[in-house]
Amino acid sequence: MKVALVGMPGGGKSSVGRGLARQLGLGFADSDSLIEQRIGGTIRQFFDEHGEDAFRSLEQQAITDLLTQPGDAVIATGGGAVLRPSNRAALRAGATVVYLHSSPEELFRRLRHDTQRPLLQVADPLRKLRELYAQRDPAYRQCAHFVLETGRPSVASLVNMVAMQLELAGVMDGRSGQSAPLNTAN
Repeated sequence: MKVALVGMPGGGKSSVGRGLARQLGLGFADSDSLIEQRIGGTIRQFFDEHGEDAFRSLEQQAITDLLTQPGDAVIATGGGAVLRPSNRAALRAGATVVYLHSSPEELFRRLRHDTQRPLLQVADPLRKLRELYAQRDPAYRQCAHFVLETGRPSVASLVNMVAMQLELAGVMDGRSGQSAPLNTAN
C-alpha cells in the first residue's frame, strides 16, 4: 500500500507526509529529495542549468521508482508531478492519492519568503501561484482519490485528517498503518 500526496508548492506534502508515515508506521519518501540525491545538487540549480523539461523527466523516473519499490510507504510528490499524464496515471494506479488543496492566497502567505522554489522566483509570486493553480488544480483532482482542504490547520491536524480519511474509506487501518483487508464476502 502506497499513499501519495499531491498539491501545490507549499501545500504541506512533505511535512504532512513525514507525520503521516510516522503515525501509520510506514516508510516515507519525498520525490524532490530523491531527485536532489540523484543529481547531487538542488532542484533550483538543475532548473537553472537544464530547464524544466529535463527536470520533469527526472521527476517522472523518480515517481516511477518510488511507486515500484517494495513495501508500504507515504510519498510526497513535487508540486508539478501531475503535469505529465503518465505521472497522473502511475500515481492513481500505484497509490492512494490525496490532494492537499490550498488556495493560491494561502500558499502565498506560507511561501512569500521562500527562495528555493524555482517557479516562484518571479516579480509577482502571487500571480504566478494563481497561474500554477489554474493549470494544476484540474490535474491534481484527476489523479486524486481524496481531496482535503488544508486551510490553516496545523501539520498534526492535517496528518490526522488524512489518516482518518484513509481509515473511513477502508483503505487503511489508521491505528496500525496496515492496509485494510479486502471484503470478499458476497
